[in-house]
Amino acid sequence: MSDDNKNLALAIGLSLIVLLAWQYFFAVPQVEKQRQIAQQTQQVQQTPAPAAGQPPAPTTPSTSAPSASGAATAPAVSRPEALAASPRVAIETARLKGSVNLRGGRIDDLALRRYHETVDPKSPSIVLLSPSNGEHPFYAEFGWVAPPNVNVPLPGPDTEWTPASREPLSETNPLVLTWDNGKGLQFRRTIAVDEHYLFTVTDQVENTGTDPVSLYNYGLISRHGTPAVSGYYILHEGLIGVFGDAGLQEVSYSKAAEAPQSWKSTGGWLGITDKYWAAALIPDQSTPMQARFSSGQIGQLKTYQTDYLSDAIQIAPGAKTEVTGRMFAGAKEVQVVDGYEVKYGIAKFELLIDWGWFYFFTKPLFYGLDFFYKLVGNFGLSILIVTVLIKIVFFPLANKSYASLAKMKAVQPQMMAIKDRYADDKMKLQQAMLELYRKEKINPLAGCWPVLIQIPVFFALYKVLFVTIEMRHAPFYGWIHDLAAPDPTTVFNLFGLIPWAPPAILMLGAWPLIMGVTMWVQMKLNPPATDPTQRMIFAWMPVMFTFMLASFPAGLVIYWTWNNALSITQQAYIMRRNGVKVELWDNLKGTLRKDKAAN
Repeated sequence: MSDDNKNLALAIGLSLIVLLAWQYFFAVPQVEKQRQIAQQTQQVQQTPAPAAGQPPAPTTPSTSAPSASGAATAPAVSRPEALAASPRVAIETARLKGSVNLRGGRIDDLALRRYHETVDPKSPSIVLLSPSNGEHPFYAEFGWVAPPNVNVPLPGPDTEWTPASREPLSETNPLVLTWDNGKGLQFRRTIAVDEHYLFTVTDQVENTGTDPVSLYNYGLISRHGTPAVSGYYILHEGLIGVFGDAGLQEVSYSKAAEAPQSWKSTGGWLGITDKYWAAALIPDQSTPMQARFSSGQIGQLKTYQTDYLSDAIQIAPGAKTEVTGRMFAGAKEVQVVDGYEVKYGIAKFELLIDWGWFYFFTKPLFYGLDFFYKLVGNFGLSILIVTVLIKIVFFPLANKSYASLAKMKAVQPQMMAIKDRYADDKMKLQQAMLELYRKEKINPLAGCWPVLIQIPVFFALYKVLFVTIEMRHAPFYGWIHDLAAPDPTTVFNLFGLIPWAPPAILMLGAWPLIMGVTMWVQMKLNPPATDPTQRMIFAWMPVMFTFMLASFPAGLVIYWTWNNALSITQQAYIMRRNGVKVELWDNLKGTLRKDKAAN
């Protein structure tokens, strides 16, 4: 086997191995496992409050932490019934709809107006937060706890707060809640929300008694039941936070169930994230806190919690204290998340979006796509434009590569003659090949670059399409209504002409087929392998890639197809410039001339 074919085989084999590994290790969902866990949860119980006179210890800030005893409580009811079971004040903004539970002062009802379950705009809105006594509880709570062995009445999950007004909480109308413990402490909570997804919660305590009081402020986000996750290794779904020197912490639901974890930090943030949505606590960035990830169990139900606890705050008689915390609850829109990081000085809040290890390349790629999207109004067109720009950046390197391939194709007869001459002497065969390369100024490694260059771009674009909500339900043209989902058509029902829904393994859409054709054409432009086994492998490569990429996001397949088309044009031009006959193109033109003459 000649060195040029060895290197070409190495390059293509490497790309195949990478794609196969990507598909196996990263793109094979583990949804079934998560569904089995979820199916074990037949009931969702409300978390019991601690017994009177036994407030949680300072390192356990949750007044509604999962009970270690696993005591059963009332079974879950439907979401509408759960919402109707407690007094509420509505939340109404341009992006959010829900309510604040006056019992406990919790934010436990939130839906995202602009996002729907399917591409159909009439489908139900995405529900993010739900009350603890209903289905799939997911809620936020703020409050106070006392030091151990100190008995002072404090507001808890069963405390009914008094609203200053029943007007809905909106961007221009904050909600003010009050509660008096009857023992010299008056509590006031002000909840505000901005035009996006950020809640600001200000807790104030006034000591009207005669003795000083020491309290700890806390915030928590609790989720009951293990949610079904995407199951991709390239995506984190679960507990997440950034804590000072500890940096980014990502803990899966299964890891969180093993043992609690805690960190001491000044500033930072923590929460629970899904693929596109998240709820995250943002304490005062200048205040020391102790953060914790924990898990518990109520009966057969797993519960997960992220919470933080401030240092002790002393409140003298006649004095007031005020603590402000924030909570992000909504869609992980890139510009919104980045904007909060800058505006409030939240360390590494951008990592709420899982950009991966190569975010320094992935994130700029997203911003490039987003820039052109705002110009042309279509992410599919934006992908095409960015692909052209990437080709321009790598144009000099690609030119050298294609020129080397053209020279190799031009000297193919000489290479075959050398192989025949030294068929029984591999040492002389290699020496003769190297001499030919030197004479013709051919770099056999240069032909690898067109394939290798695509791999990091491919992975980065895959990540962008997979994790950014901006790509979710983003249409292209024709039958592609969601660039982040696979091509919905398939050749096995003649692209919808036959009324039959094939299984997922047979979903081989139009765009993957077009991609396969462009890959086949590009392979035909390369020097043919002299070894029969190699020729067979190269001949089947487009077919294998076509089936593999059929399950990838349509946007990625469109990129690969367009990149192939640009590469074919560039390579054919360079081959002609180097005096190499482009047989495939010439044959096609000849066929067209014959058809025209026949007509």
